[in-house]
Amino acid sequence: MATFRFSLVSPEKLLFAGQVDQVDLPGTEGDFGVLADHAPIVAALRPGIVTVNFGTDREKFVVYGGPAEFATAELTVLADLATSIEDVDLTELKTRIEEVQEGLTKTPPGDELDRALPYSITTNRSTSIWLRQSFLVNSCDQDRTHDKLQQTRAGLRSQVHP
Repeated sequence: MATFRFSLVSPEKLLFAGQVDQVDLPGTEGDFGVLADHAPIVAALRPGIVTVNFGTDREKFVVYGGPAEFATAELTVLADLATSIEDVDLTELKTRIEEVQEGLTKTPPGDELDRALPYSITTNRSTSIWLRQSFLVNSCDQDRTHDKLQQTRAGLRSQVHP
């Protein structure tokens, strides 16, 4: 099987660099796999698991977003935050997520919600950004998208029926 070079870089360190057979990535538009001779692509990653296959070995990493680029037989992921899956403390992560979700239910949507999210829930600002994106983007973007859609509809109606 043909191989290609893969690099996984976090702000803290280079987590992986080497020749691989396949890399599976959590894209914002859906998970996707990259093999040698893949078409050039730039994609945004959502928080999830990156699976790296090389020979008979497999390594998994947790990423919290960032861009991925494949060009000229090389895939590079510049993760907002990343770690080996073995280094993730699932109990601590679950507790932090539950605390954030509980706080979010008590706060109305909008800018007040953005300010209410405590950055102190983690020691790493990137993780806080990921948590905010994961739990806030959908609700806040839906409100903003709805408002923009209503404005666009009103503008179109005024053009059609002056």
